[in-house]
Amino acid sequence: MFTGIVQGVARIADIHDKTGLRTFTLKFPEGFANELEIGASVAVDGVCLTVTALHGADAAEFDVMQQSLNITTLGAYTQHGHVNVERAAKDGAEIGGHPLSGHVDFKAHIAAIRELENNFVIRIAVPPQWLRYIFAKGYIAINGASLTIAEVNREEAWFEVWLIPETLRMTVFAEKKVGAELNIEIERSTQVIVDTVRAVLDERLGPLLPALETLLQQQGLSLDSTIINDTNQK
Repeated sequence: MFTGIVQGVARIADIHDKTGLRTFTLKFPEGFANELEIGASVAVDGVCLTVTALHGADAAEFDVMQQSLNITTLGAYTQHGHVNVERAAKDGAEIGGHPLSGHVDFKAHIAAIRELENNFVIRIAVPPQWLRYIFAKGYIAINGASLTIAEVNREEAWFEVWLIPETLRMTVFAEKKVGAELNIEIERSTQVIVDTVRAVLDERLGPLLPALETLLQQQGLSLDSTIINDTNQK
């Protein structure tokens, strides 16, 4: 498990491809790899990877299978690029963000960036099928960073996050440009609530469920936001 609090930015020192496998060698910030062992888990841009070899006190190798390369941004990375890193949380660790599994759900891309005084606003375009789990004021993990969703536009299929200077300093987000792909992990408890209630409604309403969704949309609402709001009020 991870906390979503990025602990530093690592540099991709080397990439070596084999059949169905890619090996990354990462150079870590000073102190990050203290007591790091082979077999330990590290979130690399939000992807849970296992240490397969150590190189001195500040570098390690990670093997990534083809499936992970396909469904995350790791398949497009090149040598000398930078990634967010976080070591697995220890028992009793403070959860400064929200619990993350390190299992990326989908890739999204940056649709727009606004740079304001002391704020950096990223608008992220989302595949429509994932919008049901994304709500204003809810949590989401982007490249392994636990962030709060500021705004969601369901008609245009995007959401926004606002980043403070400290977040920019400790992560790769300041380097990102419009069009860049990001790893997204949705918040698991939200997914469980939405999927469970939807399953119950589908069982009870059957063919009437689409009509209910249409009615809510006409009122500027969505079924999924109604589910979350009702759950939070109980």
